[in-house]
Amino acid sequence: MERKIMFFDIDGTILTEDTHSIPKSTIKAIKKAREDGHLVFINTGRTYFNVEKEVRNIGFDGYVCGCGTYINIDNQVIAAATIDKETCRKIIYLLRKYNIDAVLEGLDDVYFDLRENLSDEMRLIQELFLKKGYGLKKNWNEEGLVYDKILAKANEDSDAVEFIKSLGDDFVSIDRGEGYLEIIPKGYSKATGIKKVLEYYNLSVENTYVFGDSANDLPMFEYVPNSIAMGKSDECIRKIAAFITKDIHEDGIDYAMRHFQII
Repeated sequence: MERKIMFFDIDGTILTEDTHSIPKSTIKAIKKAREDGHLVFINTGRTYFNVEKEVRNIGFDGYVCGCGTYINIDNQVIAAATIDKETCRKIIYLLRKYNIDAVLEGLDDVYFDLRENLSDEMRLIQELFLKKGYGLKKNWNEEGLVYDKILAKANEDSDAVEFIKSLGDDFVSIDRGEGYLEIIPKGYSKATGIKKVLEYYNLSVENTYVFGDSANDLPMFEYVPNSIAMGKSDECIRKIAAFITKDIHEDGIDYAMRHFQII
């Protein structure tokens, strides 16, 4: 049996978007794959601290987080990239200048602006983090604030075009739809994370499988030939996927792993 390695997005792939639960079939399929000697990894846009305990408890060989900016294998940090302090201050200045809401995502916490007129969408995101005990210690006014990536929300009064232009060539902006932008340092993506993990294990991309559903999964879908889109994936993902499995509510991960005879 050739050893295979799998990379799973979280939201909409492992974790349902509506009930924020993990299908029992997903847990069982991932555990079976590991029991059979295969490797399983999380590959998410979330930073490391924001991977829920319920997800970690499934059991993974490692984590690619923050769209490739952080890699953890067997509880060892293999790579971790943080934006330098000066650039972090510049980005905050630009977000305010162009009237764009955002959550700044660090390795251990998230950071929000203190202004009163946050959009309803960003206010909801803030409340969700606050309920978990995050986003309380520091805000955008703190000196020396550092973070790894940004989730921004453009509104009617925002100038997203000028904001992206002002970031220059050092960052990549992913359009997540409905005004949301995921901003990552150039040179990092879910694909670069996969490449580093494959080099670590000396495994081939041909024995690699990726599971995802949204725009920030595009790099790993373009890099890995065995790309599996969940049933209700974004159209950009469905177009290039090697296989479209069933919806997450219809045991899509289990179905795909059986289709490829992984379990």
